[in-house]
Amino acid sequence: MAEAVVSYLLERLDGLIVQEANLLLGVNNEVRKMQAELKWMQGFLKDADKRQDEDERVKIWVSDIRETAYDVQDVIDNFIVKFASKKGGRIRNSFLHGVELHNLASEIEKITSRISDLTRRLQTYGISPRIEGDGFASERQRKLRWSYSHVVEEHIVGLEENIKELIVKLIHEEERCRLVSICGMGGLGKTTLAKTLYHHADIRRHFEAFAWAYISQQCREREVWEGILLKLITPSKEEKEEILRMSHEELAKKLYKVQQEKKCLIVIDDIWTSEAWESLRPAFPVETTVGSKILLTTRNKKVGLDDELIGFLHEPECLNEEQSWELFQQKAFPGKDKPGFVVDKVMENLGREMMGSCAGLPLAIIVLGGLLATKETPNEWDMVHRNIKSHLARSKERGRQARLSEVLALSYHELPYQLKPCFLHLSQFPEDFEIPTKKLVRQWVAEGFVSSQDEVEVDERHETMEEVAKSYLHDLINRSMVQVGVKGSTGSIKACRLHDLMRDLCLSKAKQENFMHIIGPLPSSRNTRPTSASRIHRCAIHLDQNDNDPALPEYQKIPNLRSLFFFRPKKHRIGNKRLLKSVFGKFKLLKVLDLEGIKGLEEKLPEDVGTLVQLRFLSLKKTRIRELPISLVSLVGLQTLNLQTIDKVSWESTVLVPNILWKMEQLRHLYLPKWCENIADNLQLANLSNLQTLVNFPANKCDVSVLLQLTNLRKLVLNDPRHFESFVQIFEPPNKTLPYLTSLSLKTDLLSFPDKVVDLRKLLLGCPRLCKLHVEGRIENLPRDNEFPSSLTKLTLWGSRLAEDPMEALGNLPRLKYLSGWEIFIGKKMTCSKNSFPQLKTLLLRGLPNFQEWTIEEGAMPTLNRLGISDCYKLKMVPDGMRFVTTLRELEIRWMSRAFKTSIEEDGEDFYKVQHVPSIAFLN
Repeated sequence: MAEAVVSYLLERLDGLIVQEANLLLGVNNEVRKMQAELKWMQGFLKDADKRQDEDERVKIWVSDIRETAYDVQDVIDNFIVKFASKKGGRIRNSFLHGVELHNLASEIEKITSRISDLTRRLQTYGISPRIEGDGFASERQRKLRWSYSHVVEEHIVGLEENIKELIVKLIHEEERCRLVSICGMGGLGKTTLAKTLYHHADIRRHFEAFAWAYISQQCREREVWEGILLKLITPSKEEKEEILRMSHEELAKKLYKVQQEKKCLIVIDDIWTSEAWESLRPAFPVETTVGSKILLTTRNKKVGLDDELIGFLHEPECLNEEQSWELFQQKAFPGKDKPGFVVDKVMENLGREMMGSCAGLPLAIIVLGGLLATKETPNEWDMVHRNIKSHLARSKERGRQARLSEVLALSYHELPYQLKPCFLHLSQFPEDFEIPTKKLVRQWVAEGFVSSQDEVEVDERHETMEEVAKSYLHDLINRSMVQVGVKGSTGSIKACRLHDLMRDLCLSKAKQENFMHIIGPLPSSRNTRPTSASRIHRCAIHLDQNDNDPALPEYQKIPNLRSLFFFRPKKHRIGNKRLLKSVFGKFKLLKVLDLEGIKGLEEKLPEDVGTLVQLRFLSLKKTRIRELPISLVSLVGLQTLNLQTIDKVSWESTVLVPNILWKMEQLRHLYLPKWCENIADNLQLANLSNLQTLVNFPANKCDVSVLLQLTNLRKLVLNDPRHFESFVQIFEPPNKTLPYLTSLSLKTDLLSFPDKVVDLRKLLLGCPRLCKLHVEGRIENLPRDNEFPSSLTKLTLWGSRLAEDPMEALGNLPRLKYLSGWEIFIGKKMTCSKNSFPQLKTLLLRGLPNFQEWTIEEGAMPTLNRLGISDCYKLKMVPDGMRFVTTLRELEIRWMSRAFKTSIEEDGEDFYKVQHVPSIAFLN
């Protein structure tokens, strides 16, 4: 980790020498001398970082150099902030005073002397420099990471008999089990087993409604009940609002009643204590006539043994040697199933011996396999083998849990230095938190974890730092150090999460490295208080319901804070507003400020925000800010600005934005409020050449032709249909394009779809690299299939009202995975021909007023997984060809005729066409 800090600092010094030459005039030589010492030090850190657990002296040395690097950052950053111009945030040499320059030079000389002294000590410890690179950023490794990073891997090796036994307990009527509990130690695979059951075809056919609830150590029964109920009944917007207004007792009663009316399967994952289960119990009936079941996972055997509910307790066993080897191979050899692949005999012997250290625990095996998947040669495997033996030798205990902890610790030590701060950064998030990946990678970029030198040209386009950061996340996922949480409709990773044991490791290392300070209501979420507040650079505050944590005022005393994160319980607002006001007045060095969801700030953002001249990331999402101050113009280094605030009543608000955004030339991601009526007239954005994301472009305040100057745009959202037509016109003549745009949305919140025609052919010519396209409004004719970008994976067309069958053109799109059509077609007949839609996973058809006949030829939609049909009242039957779509797992029928629904029910005449589908849901 110290290597990561020093590497970031060296790049920062390079940038300062070039960009702030006037500022550093007079101390340039001192900075370069310090830079040279640090570069020499950097070579030793590759060796020392990995050896610090072997020798306490090395550990102290690594800690000293890390803190020294932090001191360098503090000295330089304080100097920059002190002399930042109030007008633009740039450094103005006229303000510098000889005394201040002398003091800076003196500080740098002292630090350089410290670094030299630390280097001289190295010969005592036998640490040698390793200047060569670790190959982390090689093209071969990058391709390996990207080749399978999108796959959600659920390993069920050795669980086959467990699955069969538990399915019987859950679906057979003679088994009167109301509660099925899976109990065992952490890392045993309880959640993997529960997920496999939850998605099993037999389970999906048997139950009518499903809900999954993660339970953290801080169990809040109301949130759990709400989450379960909303999943079981799929309510309308009005019903959802009614549920959220219910009293505690009404909510429990409602959930209780649903389980008696519908055959429900409810999974309660990772419940810690009997007290937590008792607090949830009032919402779950002792027995039901319809056969609703509860599947529970816990480490605590007492939790799984409920005195009132008839239950079954299942305790999975650890994997045997052959099962362990089979699971290990799935992770360690990602190319195992390719023709001609043979496992090297030396690597197999080493692998089997290392695998014995995992004691049959699936989590340890998967993590070890993920680590070794990044090693290519027997020599590299032998090095890991020696390291794991060294780790286990230091463990005083010999139990399975101790071995698991050592294997997880090894996975951290073996990380390339670029990934260590990324992993430790995850320590900010509360237990069982769904971590949004877009926000995460943008924070990594803002923190400086990704170097601008890592940006490369790929396939004739510039790979951004965000894309590099995303590859870092995928690497952590492939190493099984991070889990996939939520996947998007085309397979992209929307959210990730940490296994609770991996989170324990993350918290422990973050504390050891003095990387993140946690203030929170639970001991498991809190770092031990540091000896010196000046050493804290990142702080995450986990608020409880009452803001009454005695440690909360601590963060106001931290002088050199760089990143500040707030997390609040659902529906909670900060009562003590002083906690927030102090942020803008005290923390001059902040780079990342995440206030998402915090309700303690009202109306206008404080003027003091302009003093945070180092700020790179600012999120006001879901706050109630209504006005931004002029002083925001000082934040010239801002990369991400999220202004998607909410209103107390409408939940959609406007924000008064002064015409200053054009001066923030480093902006990369800009989220404007949904409605921009209050934004200054003639808003200027043309200078923002680095902008990649622009959500809610204010077409009523800014000429749409400006967009052509934002040549780095990757994502664009327009929500005002009055300007859709003028937007399309900017691509005339045809050589005018947005060359890198991959996601485009033309949306409206009107009760009916726009009536103005969108020239889709012209639009596609202007956006040649689109992957995702959402268009609301009339389309007279679809372009020919060869006029669509071959990269298109997601297409949403609402209100198109096409007269001709759209399936002919759309069926030939080679990479299309998601298609949603609402009022897309006004004709009577559609045909999906043989071999059409080769990669389609999801098809949603809604509101087709004249749709009567649907033909699906054998061989069409060979990969379809989910089909939704709603508001197509004239369609009386599913097509016969549906029986050939054997990959279909979910069929959702909503607001269809009684005849249609009756025909595909279990006794219906068309049931044979869909009997292979595990989940058929009738929703209203």
